[in-house]
Amino acid sequence: MNIPDSYRTIEKPSKGIYKEKSSRFFAFAYPVETEGEIKDILIKLRKKYHDARHHCYAYNLGTNNDRYRANDDGEPSGTAGRPILGQIHSAELTNILIVVIRYFGGTLLGTSGLIRAYRTAASEAIIAGNIIDRTIKKWYKIYFEYPQMNDVMKLLKERNLKPENQNFEEHCEMDVAVPLSEVSGFLNRIQVLNHVIPEEMESSGEPG
Repeated sequence: MNIPDSYRTIEKPSKGIYKEKSSRFFAFAYPVETEGEIKDILIKLRKKYHDARHHCYAYNLGTNNDRYRANDDGEPSGTAGRPILGQIHSAELTNILIVVIRYFGGTLLGTSGLIRAYRTAASEAIIAGNIIDRTIKKWYKIYFEYPQMNDVMKLLKERNLKPENQNFEEHCEMDVAVPLSEVSGFLNRIQVLNHVIPEEMESSGEPG
């Protein structure tokens, strides 16, 4: 089974806009990693654009396409959140939130008009963003004593891994980010070294 090493997302927040019969649809796209981040962004946008009629959104998290949500925020069911989510999936993006804020222009757009408006606004925000690949990595803190220094550094060099947060005071320790597909091989190699202990930290996605 192949383990994916990367995913597509946007590098930084971006914006898009669509106008239809005096209604204005402002789209905001954000790279996100947790539902907590999403909640904070939604709160800030609702506060900033408190006079807007609808704050519709969709997000996708993780690499299995099983952590997503679409919200119509008062629009007819399926006319806002789903079209936004559809654009996220069409662009094969994840760890992304798109919020489309609507200012009603006084003219009803109908079901097809709303779907087109929210879909287009979301698409404009994606187009305005810089799509990048981020590498999926697992972080490990490695503990060892001075006599094992050469063995540890040799292993990291062999696997093209860069140590970070190195501490060589009373005992030696450092942090290493290992691409997901290489974790098994890395652990097999490092565990044969005497008195070297790898401890898993939080995973992280970094630009690849």
